[in-house]
Amino acid sequence: MDHFQYRDGVLHAEDVSLEALAAEVGTPFYCYSTATLERHFDVFQKAVSPPIAGGTAPLIAYAVKANPNQAVIATLARKGAGADVVSVGELKRALAAGIPASRIVFSGVGKTREEMQAALAEDIFQFNVESHAEAELLSETAAAMGKVAKVAFRVNPDVDAGTHAKISTGRAENKFGIAIDTAPAAFARAKTLPGIEAVGVAVHIGSQLTDLAPLERAFTRVGELIANLRAGGHAISRADLGGGLGVPYLSDQPDPPSPASYGEMMARVTKDWDVCLTFEPGRLITGNAGILVSRVVRLKEGKERCFVIIDAAMNDLIRPSLYDAWHDIQAVRPRGNEQMRADVVGPVCETGDTFAEQRDMARLEAGDLMVFRTAGAYSATMANSYNSRLLTPEVMVSGDRWAQIRARPTYEQLIAQDTVPDWLNQEE
Repeated sequence: MDHFQYRDGVLHAEDVSLEALAAEVGTPFYCYSTATLERHFDVFQKAVSPPIAGGTAPLIAYAVKANPNQAVIATLARKGAGADVVSVGELKRALAAGIPASRIVFSGVGKTREEMQAALAEDIFQFNVESHAEAELLSETAAAMGKVAKVAFRVNPDVDAGTHAKISTGRAENKFGIAIDTAPAAFARAKTLPGIEAVGVAVHIGSQLTDLAPLERAFTRVGELIANLRAGGHAISRADLGGGLGVPYLSDQPDPPSPASYGEMMARVTKDWDVCLTFEPGRLITGNAGILVSRVVRLKEGKERCFVIIDAAMNDLIRPSLYDAWHDIQAVRPRGNEQMRADVVGPVCETGDTFAEQRDMARLEAGDLMVFRTAGAYSATMANSYNSRLLTPEVMVSGDRWAQIRARPTYEQLIAQDTVPDWLNQEE
């Protein structure tokens, strides 16, 4: 469920008309619903919390990479969320938005010494370590600072998540984690290293999963590993089960498994683990809490197809170009039951600047407003200024209130990011 609904024939974000927002902010722009963010967090928290999870309150570490806007993070921080970060920039964003360091997990395969130092200085909850070399660098860095880092080794269970190849992370050929059968050796080596304490196991097999079976296979393998590690004398008190549960992008397709179904499966598999669980939901929380609003520039009748040319482009929403991703398209003010079939394209000089091909949808005309649904995750955060286009502004709505939470820059600000070297300013 989300809070983007029609009222008197006009699409609203909660109690705010998208037509009114477009008049104030200009197009294109992203819009997020506070009520939807809060509801999705509450539903997931209920699904994975006691008594289902065995009595220990889990850490729900929101995956900041999904949508790093400060207002989004702060909304979730007020609900008690932690943060899963993968860079020092995301670490600083999470802290600035009010998430305590004690609820922050640092993931990612390429942590630098400087990033480790920044996280150690804050005394974060946990590092998810992804290689033996990383463990050794973290040990050296922590020891030099007089710190002891809590570590979970991320294991690769060689489980195919059944998702898009570019967001699959749990197969043997993927770059993430250590092979699960090498984990005992990694924990044994960690015991000899100063500055780190290996307390847990982490796993994450991919994003936008629409089937619980791969997750259950991965979690089962993690449970077997925890038992083996304990038998080998290792004190395992934490398990990070990652994120990845999918969201519905196609309104006419079956929904992915619900958080409740996920929670039931997770509780059954983990009931004897006796650990503190961590989860890293991102898309599940923010995906359907956001939309991208755009205006139709013109219709173009080609030899074989009709093109709806809009003022949003692939630099604003790259998922269709990058992943062949589907986003439902809706008119902000539909023209009754009129329908059309068209390609929806942007103004960027790339054939890849295509959002939809031969899409059946409500009829649109020049000047009409339309929206891409399920654009709250991996959308604005991946935007860029290709073709010297300005970054898309972001708006947050709460009831009948709204605020710009990232303003559209000016062209002067965009150009001022460049510096012309002195020799080009010298006269010949």
